Amino acid sequence: MTRAGQTLITTADGTRLCIDTLGDANPLVLVPNGGYLVDDLAPLAARRRLAFHDPRSRGKSDAVAGGGILQDVDDMRTVALHVTDAPVDVIAHSFAGLIAVLYAKAWPGGVRRVVLIGPLGPHPDREYPPSLMNRDETFARIMRELGALLPQRAEWPPEEFCKRVWSVLGALYVTNPADAGRIRWGRCDLENERNGLRYFQDVTLPSIRALALTADDLRAVDIPVLVVHGTKDRSAPYGGGREWAMMLPDARLLSIEGGGHAPWIEAPERVLPAIETFLDGAWPDGAERVTRLERDAR
Repeated sequence: MTRAGQTLITTADGTRLCIDTLGDANPLVLVPNGGYLVDDLAPLAARRRLAFHDPRSRGKSDAVAGGGILQDVDDMRTVALHVTDAPVDVIAHSFAGLIAVLYAKAWPGGVRRVVLIGPLGPHPDREYPPSLMNRDETFARIMRELGALLPQRAEWPPEEFCKRVWSVLGALYVTNPADAGRIRWGRCDLENERNGLRYFQDVTLPSIRALALTADDLRAVDIPVLVVHGTKDRSAPYGGGREWAMMLPDARLLSIEGGGHAPWIEAPERVLPAIETFLDGAWPDGAERVTRLERDAR
């Protein structure tokens, strides 16, 4: 497996985007907003090439004024054309799942298959039934701790404050507290990432809310889509994964029982092999069609 290293490419408006490439085989897999996932997804690069890229104002890409989810989609096209002129596969985690879906909608011939891992739902403010959200005491405790920490921002050097925030956030994304230290997503040495939450709240999230997606909007995304979602995800409710699987024409849901926002941590023996199987052209065992939001009694 080859790591080609990081490359900066320039968009039409002069913004530089950082791409980190892993592996040297075909086909190509794009991983939008994937700079923090290079190590976690590295096993998938044994038989394919993965191109992780930082959107503008994130990671090592240029910080700019404005942007939003539709700009991220356009930038993903620039990244794809820089790397290949062939159709690509896409793996997207969390809110980047929406980038992947919108990209497949805008360029239907440019994508073969999409994997959405713990995606933010198509309607980010939707309150799902309690059984489809994990608003447990751990969630409440973390929100309290963050609420107490954020007013102290000015008391710490920026990198140190970022590390303190992530020392709290780690437990949000896993279901076993012992795994909290395996969440190494902060990249606190990067100024963009130290400001990442603010950028998401001020720019990205309002642009997502403005979309108001419907099933008719997504009818053009008729490629296979595998949704992998932990049933105890506190960050992106499991109900959102079920909703994507209902709305997209050719989607199936692989539920990770008891899994959180990083389901490959709770179920490594299922998640990465399932993604491999799917990218190789087959539905993995356990992937189901979803016809209703609520689950059957278990």
